Amino acid sequence: MPASATKTRRVAVLADSDTRWKWGALTANRITPENSDIRLDGFLLRGRATPTARQLQEVGVHADSLREVTAVEFLRIMAQESYDVLVLSLVGGGVQAMLHGLKRVWEGRTERPVVVTGYVGVVYEKLADGLLLRHGADLVLANSRQDAERFRAVYEGVGADATSVTEVALPFLGGEPYTGEHDPYTVVFAAQPSVPDSRKDRTYLLNRLIQHARKHPEREVLLKLRSKPGEHTTHIEELPYQKLVQPLDPPANFKLVYGNMGEVLDRTDLLVTISSTAALESLHRRVPTVVLTDLGVRETLGNHHFVGSGCLASWDQLDEGHSPTPDEEWVSRQGVCADGSYATAFDPARERIAKLLERPGGLPALTPYYTPATAPGYLPGILARHHLGPDGSPLPGAPAHDKEPGPVRQIVRRAARGAYRHGVQRVAPVIRRMGEL
Repeated sequence: MPASATKTRRVAVLADSDTRWKWGALTANRITPENSDIRLDGFLLRGRATPTARQLQEVGVHADSLREVTAVEFLRIMAQESYDVLVLSLVGGGVQAMLHGLKRVWEGRTERPVVVTGYVGVVYEKLADGLLLRHGADLVLANSRQDAERFRAVYEGVGADATSVTEVALPFLGGEPYTGEHDPYTVVFAAQPSVPDSRKDRTYLLNRLIQHARKHPEREVLLKLRSKPGEHTTHIEELPYQKLVQPLDPPANFKLVYGNMGEVLDRTDLLVTISSTAALESLHRRVPTVVLTDLGVRETLGNHHFVGSGCLASWDQLDEGHSPTPDEEWVSRQGVCADGSYATAFDPARERIAKLLERPGGLPALTPYYTPATAPGYLPGILARHHLGPDGSPLPGAPAHDKEPGPVRQIVRRAARGAYRHGVQRVAPVIRRMGEL
């Protein structure tokens, strides 16, 4: 295609964890209108889950620029810079705060970016709460047909505009389809930072995994970990498996592994998990996949989402050689696209964004469902967590809302952030465990 026919789109992604950075950056690349190049600027919202350099490298998604910001700093940047698309890859409260802050900084502007948000993976809890906190974005992406139907039903049920809901698929699916057993046959347990959350349950799963390795010495048994001790992901991990395994004596065919999930799936013959999104990546590639029932099928575990999938099984069954057969209809409703339709899954979002970018007179002001009038007892607290007032403007004393931080302030901030992370990741869990004695 001639260079003159290609337009470069400026896209910004604001994320608050390693997983959400991965989702936001990959989504940004997939939803950019056709016949467009992309300049991607990444912004990491400062907090307890801000990814480390190692986590960012493991995610494997690169941006033209990447910096760490507070919410107020980000809003200042958005008031000064011009972007075509903005992806908010945050928890629901963060999205809501940014929508109100952006509405204020873009007030009176005829041109603004198309604002996109959504969910990193399976939506199995706080459906109404999370959705209404995301309402007001131009596009609320649903990763599957099932989610799109549920999202629209929630918005319509409260009288909110549901036209923003746009069906896509999980942006990090890919890789070659599974073609048969490897040598050695490899079992991978995809661990999750917060599910299950008790020492008893996590130790049980670890012991069963080691027991499976002993029972099948001809197999390679891998424990796929999301983070190293002291690092945070989307969820807090107070009892990392790395520490739980130390007093145990696993066999030589049992190993701990890190790295990109797609690369681990390249050598996987059986993916086992409680409820990780890794199960959907695995199903997309037609790798045999098991969602464990050992701890029950419960909403708190998230494995209830897989009812009807054909993937539910226990360690006892796996020890005896059980291999699951996924239900094709269930899989097709989950945005997994194992049928080969993945290439076109993002077409509706691309088309919608292209139309919004070409809208005569620019885009209207953002209109979140929650306002000081509709949720006066809820919204102010959400905004205050990000140093914003009820009208979306910075509260008095908000850090660096009108200027770039100086060198001394940056040094102090880094030291304070290190102390904060140490408190959250090391001290607070100990105090909580002492309180349970």
